[in-house]
Amino acid sequence: MSTQHQPLTLLEVQRAAGATWQTSPDEDGVIMGFGRDSEALLALESGGVVWDRSHWGRIRVEDRDRLRFLHNQSTNDFQGLSPGQGCDTVFVTSTARTLDLATALIQDDHVTLIVSPNRRQFLMDWLDRYIFFADRVKLTDITSQTAMFSLLGSGSLPLLTQLTTNDIGVSSYGHHQIITINEVAIQLVVGSGLGIPGYTLMMEPHQAPSVWQALTEIGAVPMGEQLWQYLRIKQGRPMAGSELTEDYNPLEAGLRQALSFSKGCYIGQETIARLETYKGVKQRLWGVRFTVGAQPLSGNAVMVGDEKVGYLTSVITTPTEVCGLAYIRTKAGGVGLEIKVNNEIGVVTHVPFLHH
Repeated sequence: MSTQHQPLTLLEVQRAAGATWQTSPDEDGVIMGFGRDSEALLALESGGVVWDRSHWGRIRVEDRDRLRFLHNQSTNDFQGLSPGQGCDTVFVTSTARTLDLATALIQDDHVTLIVSPNRRQFLMDWLDRYIFFADRVKLTDITSQTAMFSLLGSGSLPLLTQLTTNDIGVSSYGHHQIITINEVAIQLVVGSGLGIPGYTLMMEPHQAPSVWQALTEIGAVPMGEQLWQYLRIKQGRPMAGSELTEDYNPLEAGLRQALSFSKGCYIGQETIARLETYKGVKQRLWGVRFTVGAQPLSGNAVMVGDEKVGYLTSVITTPTEVCGLAYIRTKAGGVGLEIKVNNEIGVVTHVPFLHH
């Protein structure tokens, strides 16, 4: 009598591949790494790296007024987008203080918002407050109903073409389409979540193990949260709770690519327009490179001589480098400026994700 084996879960597949968790994998599901970070960094240059982003939030916005609603509640222009297109947008307060950077995917009958892991419930509650009686808008948290991976690296497109017969081609950022991998329908989005070339893939949770295995079997190297944090700091991607807080606005955060300066009124628009018109950006987010072995602490003041010019918001240390992100007063300078944090010397650097 034959015994039928149950298919492996994504957790089991990843554990077999060497995944490690900071806590129990059943608590938060966030993988810290696979013990292959050096290999993954090399793969970014010539191949591909796969990252499980399923812990990021996904909010479905539907009903008749969905585009008008998002157009009025965030910084980018939704009225000019068609199904199959997407964009980054920033949710801000009435005084243009940053809440989160989100990616919006326009569908025929709904919009999917990809939001930061620590902002999912906050944004659900915040957006719900602005749905008034006459508005036809429905919000649904679909995070648990979907799985999401990002495929990063210069070889991402060649890797995908090995797995699907669909014509992917070269499309603009945020463009998305349905492709098939191993008979699994996947929503493929142009963009990796960083300035690195790549794609984001969304599917139903039970389909995730076969897609993960297909990607790794053709050479995509798995990575976890530890390497993601390194890459996002090196790239300059600001994150909610660190660089995106109510202390800063999107122009200071270098998120011009997620702003529309031509659309009509939206929450925070007056402040952003005034800052842009009168060159009122008093501080900017920059990368910082420290001496190997330095131990600067995030949250501490950035000093030039005896003068406080900003704050270090994120820092990460590897055996070969120490780098961070910091808001620095505009008048103090930019790239090449020598600074100190906790008496540790650093130099301000350009980071590719930011646009000032």
